[in-house]
Amino acid sequence: MKVKKFTQLDVSLVHKESGYDGFFSLKQYALQHALFQGGNSKVIIRECLERGHAVGVLAYDPWLDNIVLLEQFRIGAYVNIASENITADTDTPWLYEIIAGIVEAGEFHEDVAHREAIEEAGCTLLHVKFITDFYSSPGGSSETTKLFCACVNSKNVDGIYGLEEEGEDIRVKVISFEKAVQWLKEGRLNNASTIISMQWLMLNRDEVKKLWY
Repeated sequence: MKVKKFTQLDVSLVHKESGYDGFFSLKQYALQHALFQGGNSKVIIRECLERGHAVGVLAYDPWLDNIVLLEQFRIGAYVNIASENITADTDTPWLYEIIAGIVEAGEFHEDVAHREAIEEAGCTLLHVKFITDFYSSPGGSSETTKLFCACVNSKNVDGIYGLEEEGEDIRVKVISFEKAVQWLKEGRLNNASTIISMQWLMLNRDEVKKLWY
């Protein structure tokens, strides 16, 4: 039996209203959608956090086999740890992440990658290779993240970066690929963009080295 592939046309929007508009936007949708067994669902209510789209960059030095990571405070991690009353020293709202930023209106994704590398890590991207794009949390957000791996020279890449007007306080951390893999296994790299891009590099490192070394 041929199975129908549902598309955007199989969703009927009944009503949409704004719940909040700030740095993020929260919209409430009343809608119906087609059902696998046939017919349509009853009218359901869903909230969606709309914050635009993001770019993530795994900065890799193929000559020294290093990874450039950023350490910074994250409100989501803080709220989670505080709400769970977690007190272990290993649970901290300062996370290790890859370079990342929000795509502004009219910007190309690769331009965002280069801009954020300068703003957040003070480094120049020599080459950029697309990895993948993914929904960050499709159950409640429209945000997508486009990931790249970028060739960088990690010598003398250190210091504190970030835009003061955006409240950013970012410390650059350069570690070996081997240590980054170990941190991944230990759970110290615990956000989606960093995990996905590191796993990609683990599978494609030899190819990347041949391409850029």
